[in-house]
Amino acid sequence: MKLIDIKFRRHKSGYVFQCALAGIAMAVVLAVLTNISNTAVIAALGASLFIVFALPHTDASRPRFLIGGYVIGMAGGALCYWLRYMIPLPEHLGIIPAFPQVVFGAVAVALVAMVMVITNTEHPPAAGLALGFVLLDEWRWITLIAVMSGIVALCLIKALLKPFLRDLL
Repeated sequence: MKLIDIKFRRHKSGYVFQCALAGIAMAVVLAVLTNISNTAVIAALGASLFIVFALPHTDASRPRFLIGGYVIGMAGGALCYWLRYMIPLPEHLGIIPAFPQVVFGAVAVALVAMVMVITNTEHPPAAGLALGFVLLDEWRWITLIAVMSGIVALCLIKALLKPFLRDLL
């Protein structure tokens, strides 16, 4: 087993370039979203940044999958967030604290996964986004706008840089 990938040795500058781009993009996302959203939502975007910059030629990094997955993730997460408050469940169930978040978080991930598979818009971080929406203490429309703007911007950046990007894995 080799500790360092053989491809890295041949393409060091490309690896550094793409990872630096991912870091810069994440800095912009953090600067914009830190005051707007919670860490679970931001973490989903970080995972998408990894996919786009480490695997730019895979399906999961195509606009259909990024935008479609995030639209589904936001819709499913928002729906389950509201259901969490509309359907009364006990706050604790035995040793499970935050029982409504557990139930509706699991429902959100399952629902979003099913809809993404049915619509051929699979993007795993979008399932994490749905869970992040359910866990929000306070839900705000600005979060939807900021997340969607970030994903669309990421698609545009990738489109511009695609000739210079290679799959790193």
